[in-house]
Amino acid sequence: MSVNVNRNVSDVFYRYKMPRLMAKVEGKGNGIKTVIANMSDIAKALGRPPTYPTKYFGCELGAQTLFDFKNERFIVNGSHDANKLQDLLDGFIRKFVLCPECDNPETDLLVSTKRNTISQGCKACGFHGLLESNHKLMTYILKNPPTLNPASQGSSLTEGKRSKRSKKNGDNTNGEDQDGGDVPLDTSMNGSGEDDDGTEWTVDVSDEAVRARMQDLTDGAKNMTINDDLEKTEKERIDILYVQVKTKRDTNQLEDVNVQKEIANEAERLEIKTKAPLLLCELLFDQNILSQIKKYRMLILRFTLNDKKAQRYLMGGIEQVVALHKDHLMAKVPIILKVLYDLDILSETAIIEWSDKISKKYISKELSQEMHDKAAPFIKWLKEAEEEESDSEDTGSDVEIEYNDRAEISPLKQKVQEAPVKKAQDEEDVADFDIDAI
Repeated sequence: MSVNVNRNVSDVFYRYKMPRLMAKVEGKGNGIKTVIANMSDIAKALGRPPTYPTKYFGCELGAQTLFDFKNERFIVNGSHDANKLQDLLDGFIRKFVLCPECDNPETDLLVSTKRNTISQGCKACGFHGLLESNHKLMTYILKNPPTLNPASQGSSLTEGKRSKRSKKNGDNTNGEDQDGGDVPLDTSMNGSGEDDDGTEWTVDVSDEAVRARMQDLTDGAKNMTINDDLEKTEKERIDILYVQVKTKRDTNQLEDVNVQKEIANEAERLEIKTKAPLLLCELLFDQNILSQIKKYRMLILRFTLNDKKAQRYLMGGIEQVVALHKDHLMAKVPIILKVLYDLDILSETAIIEWSDKISKKYISKELSQEMHDKAAPFIKWLKEAEEEESDSEDTGSDVEIEYNDRAEISPLKQKVQEAPVKKAQDEEDVADFDIDAI
């Protein structure tokens, strides 16, 4: 059975097809493993070596992978469901197969070992550009470019290592290993400084060329450290983001959209995006928090929009800022909450849930109680407004319309438009809804 390469496309006439992934679990106990029976066929449909998606599975699942090229067995240690692996394959396709311009899978990967970069070229639309990803698979692709015949590594991992040793010792001079697999030999030059077509190659030793080569080495070292960051503790990863945000803040770059995207992407790469609002509160807010919330609204929204956990961490950060500037800010707590609410940074639900519990997680219980007391009038207004809105929508109609949090602007608007309204009164209510008033 075949499926669309891009499973987001539901068109039955979509011409890019691949076999549905078939997985078989073998062994038991510590020796249990999952064999992907048709990985070679899948890889052929994607135009990628079968080692790439297999290695991608290993990175995503934190499992060891094994390749038996002779028997075309591609193995991921552990027991894994075929549907789960199919979903992971979709992620591999999005990151390493589909063209970023036209979404077609007619792409080739071009690896420059000199520059330590991976480029992507699309035969459908002509796009060509660097493959921008921080995934661990990038390191594997750089070491194992697609132009390298996987079978040259031997019929198994052990034979692959043995063939490399025999090549190193000079035992094999005919370009083949003992099992007949091709050994990659460097035939680009004939030994006299010229390639086969007689073109003479020289090394550019100018200052500019030397600097360029040094920059390549520096960039390569940076790429090698990308994956090492994820091995660090959460505190160390938070410190990395802290330094980046502080540097951008000190140079007044935080209102730049590209810088905001860069910070959000870095937080996601370091796997601390949900907790990042705590750090943002520490770096961005002081006793002038009311104006600073408006100034940095778009940056904060990149972390809190549609993320209730991130909003809870933001409230923890707000508590710490208020406690630090207690004399100046404690009386302004209801105003701060209303600004956060009006700017859709904090949702109705997040604020009410915060008000329901006195916590000493971020500040002392006494200060937390004082903040809740100050916020009480606003919380009361918020709950009453919610009840009134709910009552007005339910009047004269037996249709229940569900409203999301205010921070979820698009879903809210969509649900209001798509709700099956039966009566003219409800249509008028929807028409009177002003999204800009939020």
